[in-house]
Amino acid sequence: MCLLAFAVDMHPGYPLIVAANRDEYHARPASPAGWWRQPRILAGRDLRAGGTWLGVTREGGFATITNFRDPESHRPDAPSRGDLVVRALTDAQHSLVAHLQARGRDYNGFNLLWYRAGQLWYYNNQTSAGVQRLPRGLYGLSNGVLDTPWPKLVRVRAGLKTLLQSRDEVQAARLLELMADRRQPPEHSLPDTGIGAEWERLLASPFIVSPRYGTRSTSAVLFRTNGMATFSERAFDPEGKTMSEREFRFRLSPGIMAADDSVADAH
Repeated sequence: MCLLAFAVDMHPGYPLIVAANRDEYHARPASPAGWWRQPRILAGRDLRAGGTWLGVTREGGFATITNFRDPESHRPDAPSRGDLVVRALTDAQHSLVAHLQARGRDYNGFNLLWYRAGQLWYYNNQTSAGVQRLPRGLYGLSNGVLDTPWPKLVRVRAGLKTLLQSRDEVQAARLLELMADRRQPPEHSLPDTGIGAEWERLLASPFIVSPRYGTRSTSAVLFRTNGMATFSERAFDPEGKTMSEREFRFRLSPGIMAADDSVADAH
């Protein structure tokens, strides 16, 4: 993922709310969200390296990753960061933390978020902060560290805050629309992350459209206090037009497999 707004215990009906855009080169092959046979997770799949960018489990797990933008330190031979999302969804907590502590620097820069047993955790391999448990709050994450105040991050985080203030039921469709913002911020407010002015402008809006690189999909994740979960995904072509929409609804069943999940698929 490249842009997320998320809330932990900020709404009485939803312990976890996530809205996220995946930005990627259009030539990189990927499959849409679906239940994997092994491991048993719900996620899209990177068909080049085999991992994923965002996923959930029936047991109430959630994980996602963003690249940390540092072009000078990028290594083409580094292991795939998408594997870390799978690990965060399937490994025991102590095993995941041990792997991050021992091997985290082997990967190119990343931010990893994962949620299990009602707790949200965060790790960035470019800082010395280590694994952190995030307290109740409203957050944004892009290709810097957590809550780096880039204009697009500030905008979608504020939009999520507005949605939460009503205390009404949160609709996945509203989260998807929140992330569809194509407005460019003022030129003077753009960050300087070492990629050049042209790329800074291209990447400045929450939703990115260009023939080569752009927002490939938007995801919304809702975990409810009544034990139900919703995972929605909207996929886009290089012109930013919707190609498909998928929505999965299932009961969160810690420790057991739920049998009453459903999926709606529209193309």
